[in-house]
Amino acid sequence: MATGSGLASDSGSGSGSGSSEELTLRVRWSGKEYTVRVCGDDTVGELKRRICELTNVLPPRQKLLYPKLGSKLNDDSVFLSQLPLNSSFKMTMIGTTEEDLLLDPVDSPEILDDLELPKDEAVDIKDMEVNKRKLTRRINQVKIELRNPCRKGKKLLVLDIDYTLFDHRSTAENPLQLMRPYLHEFLTSVYAEYDIMIWSATSMKWINLKMGQLGVLDNPNYKITALLDHMAMITVQSPSRGVFDCKPLGLIWAQFPEFYSASNTIMFDDLKRNFVMNPQNGLTIKPFRKAHANRDSDQELVKLTQYLLAIAELDDLSNLDHHNWELFTEDNAKRRRHR
Repeated sequence: MATGSGLASDSGSGSGSGSSEELTLRVRWSGKEYTVRVCGDDTVGELKRRICELTNVLPPRQKLLYPKLGSKLNDDSVFLSQLPLNSSFKMTMIGTTEEDLLLDPVDSPEILDDLELPKDEAVDIKDMEVNKRKLTRRINQVKIELRNPCRKGKKLLVLDIDYTLFDHRSTAENPLQLMRPYLHEFLTSVYAEYDIMIWSATSMKWINLKMGQLGVLDNPNYKITALLDHMAMITVQSPSRGVFDCKPLGLIWAQFPEFYSASNTIMFDDLKRNFVMNPQNGLTIKPFRKAHANRDSDQELVKLTQYLLAIAELDDLSNLDHHNWELFTEDNAKRRRHR
């Protein structure tokens, strides 16, 4: 799993939203005072992540109070450099910890309007100095804890959970009823060629609960290399689509450079925005919703198994256009039939 230190460090300089100047803020919660270090180019949402590391109160459960700032402290998209903050600044946080999560899970708001960024803009986001700084800070803050060793010579598959492996909005007496069809067959097949990491925008406790209920964490036919949660994400800004969170694969590559890189990594997610920092490595999977109606017809993981095994033969995945993955699978099948 990934764990954080609660401290921010700065690296590099350049233009972008806000300032890289470090800020030390004090937060009062449940009778205790906490010191939180952030930077001006962080957002309120990122401030809440740092508070979460110290208090175990999930960001959606936090309400930050400071009379002079009003509602600005609870707009996750506001950059801290836009607020009149200083070292004497002391806010109050109201919120409850994850102890009751099993009974009252907090899911992030459903995103119905996913990003379709202009190609040039997507490249700009990836290359902006402010976002490179944020990635560097997150690399320093988050330590990925391995559940199983990285395997030399294997490619890396990074998987989302909600709507990718699991229909998290439908209700069922048994979570297995909401699992995407062929999940275990898929993971078993691709494990021969890929190390597997799971990265969800939820909390680590909820990831362990979901994956444990589905039998993913202790399956004898494959092993999960690591789990990452919302604490490993960063916030970026798009000129056309505003501020949003994403999953930078550079964090994984920086911590395991001898195993993984842009040339051997692929990420599945139902939201394109999540791989805006590494668009060439992302494949937008068809969301798995309305499990009760669709579980007998959904074949997405069967088809993606074929794709992953086909491209595993390639030395470098970075030149592939994963938007056209279904065409690649069809072409590959035709070539095999004509051999």
